[in-house]
Amino acid sequence: MAFATAVCGVFSVLVSLSAVTLRERQETNRRLDRQRNILMVAGLAAEDERLTAQKAGELFREHIEPRLIDLRTGEEAAGIDPSAYDQRRALADPAMSMPAPANDAKVVRLPRYGLIHFVRRGGALEGVVLPVEGKGLWSTIYGYLALEPDLRTIKGITFYEHGETPGLGGEIENARWRASWRGKRAFDEEGRPVFQVKKGLAGTDPHAVDGLAGATLTARGVMHLVRFWLGESGYGGYLRRLALEAAGPAGAERASESEADEPTGAGQAPESEAGGTAGDAEARR
Repeated sequence: MAFATAVCGVFSVLVSLSAVTLRERQETNRRLDRQRNILMVAGLAAEDERLTAQKAGELFREHIEPRLIDLRTGEEAAGIDPSAYDQRRALADPAMSMPAPANDAKVVRLPRYGLIHFVRRGGALEGVVLPVEGKGLWSTIYGYLALEPDLRTIKGITFYEHGETPGLGGEIENARWRASWRGKRAFDEEGRPVFQVKKGLAGTDPHAVDGLAGATLTARGVMHLVRFWLGESGYGGYLRRLALEAAGPAGAERASESEADEPTGAGQAPESEAGGTAGDAEARR
């Protein structure tokens, strides 16, 4: 009896250790996958490049600068180490998150702080990578959107987690389609996020890309999530402030005036034919 109890105890310990090891390995793999996606969307790694954890870490340390943005104020957060911050975990913590305003991306809660990444090469800013998320047809879509140094032009887009239908909504991962985003303008002249995923062909529209055949609702969800995170509830206020500060003292002064005058929720683009409304999307589901 004592022997059996001892054997059971040993096996219990082994199972517990295995579970802990598995969780740690899964977390390491998730972190590596996100690093790879950030490096790809930043133009620091090729789509088909198989980066080792060591190489990804080296590139990250050399070229990527994480920053935390207080989404309530649009300013950089102080006193929190960005390298130790997990935005997904913060979102699940009521003390570190807040309700989102009504939105077409169907984002329910917002983290108090958003983790963005500056891309630098030789000290020069080469872009800014923003985490984005929102509802597709069947799932929440998670990805990264990169902007050029002008903070208005799209540098790239990548999606690292979703549950959309393979061959249909799953085509948001299509490298050719994602490449068509490069060089598109995310904002209009008034600074409103107006990027579109058209129902058909985008043609020469500088603010739009072609739609995805058989995946209208997923594509619309992608459009809405991009607009949401570029808007005032997401990173819009910070991006506007950053652009004005880059313009020098006069720009910094305009940034302060703009912050005082801008009402919460401003800066959202009017719905286009491609976007429809949240009610329309829900009705079609």
